[in-house]
Amino acid sequence: MMSEILWEPSRAQIEATLLHRFRATAPGSPETYADLWQWSVDDLPAFWDKVWRDCEVVASRVPDVIMGEPRMPGTEWFTGAELNFAENLLRRRGDAVALVGAGEGRDDETVTADELRRRVANAQQGLADLGVTQGDRVAGLMPNCVETVVLMLAATSLGAVWSSCSPDFGPLGIVDRFGQIAPKVLCTVDGYRYNGQTHPTADKLTRVLRDIEAIEHVVLVDFAGQRAELPHAAVVRYDVLVSGEQTEPQFVQLPPDHPLFIMYSSGTTGAPKSIVHGAAGTLVKHLAEHRLQSDVQAGDVVFWFTTCGWMMWNWLVSALASEATVVCYDGAPSQPDLGVLWRLAERHGITHFGTSPKFLAANANAGAVPAQSADLARMRALLSTGSPLNPEQFDWCYAHVKEDMLLASVSGGTDLIGCFAGGAPILPVRRGELQARTLGMAVEAWDERGNPVLGQKGELVCTKPFPSLPLGFWNDPDGSRYRDAYFTYFPGVWTHGDYIEIRPHGGVVIYGRSDTTLNPGGVRIGTAEIYRAVEQVPEVLDSVVVGRPVDGDLEVVLCVRLADGVELDDAFVERLKREIREATTPRHVPRHVFAVSDVPYTLSGKKVEKAVRKVLAGEPVDNRDALANPDVLDEYAALFEEA
Repeated sequence: MMSEILWEPSRAQIEATLLHRFRATAPGSPETYADLWQWSVDDLPAFWDKVWRDCEVVASRVPDVIMGEPRMPGTEWFTGAELNFAENLLRRRGDAVALVGAGEGRDDETVTADELRRRVANAQQGLADLGVTQGDRVAGLMPNCVETVVLMLAATSLGAVWSSCSPDFGPLGIVDRFGQIAPKVLCTVDGYRYNGQTHPTADKLTRVLRDIEAIEHVVLVDFAGQRAELPHAAVVRYDVLVSGEQTEPQFVQLPPDHPLFIMYSSGTTGAPKSIVHGAAGTLVKHLAEHRLQSDVQAGDVVFWFTTCGWMMWNWLVSALASEATVVCYDGAPSQPDLGVLWRLAERHGITHFGTSPKFLAANANAGAVPAQSADLARMRALLSTGSPLNPEQFDWCYAHVKEDMLLASVSGGTDLIGCFAGGAPILPVRRGELQARTLGMAVEAWDERGNPVLGQKGELVCTKPFPSLPLGFWNDPDGSRYRDAYFTYFPGVWTHGDYIEIRPHGGVVIYGRSDTTLNPGGVRIGTAEIYRAVEQVPEVLDSVVVGRPVDGDLEVVLCVRLADGVELDDAFVERLKREIREATTPRHVPRHVFAVSDVPYTLSGKKVEKAVRKVLAGEPVDNRDALANPDVLDEYAALFEEA
């Protein structure tokens, strides 16, 4: 199948890309992107060595060996190197703007490269004075703002491990995450603004500090003018933390596999997985994706609408290593109207605008025409992730945003802190497709027997190691949870949990999750967190929660079996939603709540979310014989017919 070409770069545009220059100097001078990709996965050490050298990774000691024994998990990368992640992000100097902070109720703030280094130097000294040292965890319950970037860079410059989530998480969601990693310092805010309202955080923080005894110090940013007072003996105001007279940060030199970030991705049972990512692997993977797949060049301006609880925040900030300006925005993307982010792009000359299908769909449904509401002349790339863009959204972007630009739908995950497939600025954009598999990623679609398939749907697998493979999970000493998460379905092969199709010409189509992890608005969440909240409601005897694909996004659907005499009226639905929102995050709140007579289980007593998801999508369930109560699925199949 060959999809319609909607945009094709000119020869001049191709020759101006970093990817073109990279290809021209690769061994054998590959003529096409397909040839380059094939070389990149056939000779992984040579490819990643070239990325390291071409991107001029800042390191006090270069690697002795690029790639060790090729096994998953367990491959060692860049052995012998010593470097610091923050030093690479702070390589730019001078008066050029490095960072822009914007958001609801806040004036835009611009920070030069030299000023950013100064702020990081003083935050570094402040954290060191609090006793933060190599290997300590520093947690950020922070909005997407300048202060968060400064604190992350300060922590990682010392060799501390940074972990963050957004302040709209409920206390249970925060404790489920940060409680696992025992942070020495919690960096947070007095409140945040969203959709025209200010949300104080003092009560939430009080509960978190009560439940996580490991927190020794709290760095509090006056972000929303609430001037919160917390019952903690060691609260340090952010403005005091950075009030020193340091001008240059120091950078602890560390081995390549030193833990850098702890990210969170939930499965369907148990607490969120705490995924540990290493410094060198994260840096090199992001450099390749920014420079080669997205053509982020020095002086470009990069923006992605994200929170600090999503890996796209980490991905965004890494653009500093390409000497680009990073734009951080915190708040609702539709406040005061849907033009707010497009006007932000005009004000700061954004060249790479990152968003989600949900935001683009909201614009389309509202009849918005961004090309008329803002000057987008500098925009070269419109990037989208969270879920795949549908074909009609490709049409809308080229008709209403800009005709001459790269439109790149990208796909990856928190698990690898990067992408499996996405943009390639030397290739045409085809309607409804991701342009290509990313370089260095041996991605294939496999059938149930482990055979690669072309031109048909299969499991997304990666058959060879890559640098941003997680180091493991926190508190998983024997690695069993890590192996079970990705390497048991096809032993020794990364199985991601997505259905994809690889087209013969190299394009990729993403069909959605093949497991039961939810992905509303591009943020992966596990059903276990919703179940934990619902279990606090005594009238609910049992429940099942699934995702239902709608218009390129995912709706969360909750089905509950109620106690005798209990009715699912509007008041009870609102109570359920409130319980879920307060215990987790607004993204966990179901769009639909239904009362059902029973919940389907297997004969061995396992709740069958995947079967419910299939019938809600109108798909057949082939394994009904494995169910203890298969007839109940007929009730689920009729839910949306009756709604």
